[in-house]
Amino acid sequence: METMPGTFESRINPAHVFNVPNQLSFLRLILAIALFFIMTWQWYMASLVVFILAAATDWIDGYWARKYGQVTTLGRILDPFVDKVVICGTFIFLVAEPRSGVAAWMATVIVGRELLVTALRGFIEQQGGDFSASMAGKLKMVFQCIAAALCIFVLSYTEPQVVPTALAWTRTAMVWLAVLLTIYSGVGYIFVAIRLLTAPDSRSS
Repeated sequence: METMPGTFESRINPAHVFNVPNQLSFLRLILAIALFFIMTWQWYMASLVVFILAAATDWIDGYWARKYGQVTTLGRILDPFVDKVVICGTFIFLVAEPRSGVAAWMATVIVGRELLVTALRGFIEQQGGDFSASMAGKLKMVFQCIAAALCIFVLSYTEPQVVPTALAWTRTAMVWLAVLLTIYSGVGYIFVAIRLLTAPDSRSS
């Protein structure tokens, strides 16, 4: 069937849709699936390696997209979605292991915050507003990754009593810092959303 000029299908350029950043996002999704499978079998050193690779591809695809101007609509949807799958999924799996240092309420806060911000971003950008990631949100992601990596590393010790005290304390501190930054950045996004929604332009539209 021929595609009429100007239709949605005719404007899709496969080279743009499947560019390097989007390929890395798809790779990260595959790594996330592999990570959860490996964590189920409690192969924690392998899990740590896969998690670090997944976190690294997140940084690389963002850098590549900005440097080479390859930001696409698919990428704006796919990248944050995969990020949430990796982070939320990892913390949910960590809750199942008592030695991880992650309590159920901590994972709930992290997942709830991501769902709330995603809903707010989708609504506000649909209205034409700008809901870009804040510095607090970026720091939150960094410390979530550090905390998750440390939790997995601690679990790689087969005997709890052999875990170095300094490592255990650092893990706990990073988990709490990640949770606090999650809450702080989430509250910040809520205030941004309120300001955008109550602005004169939004009330008149």
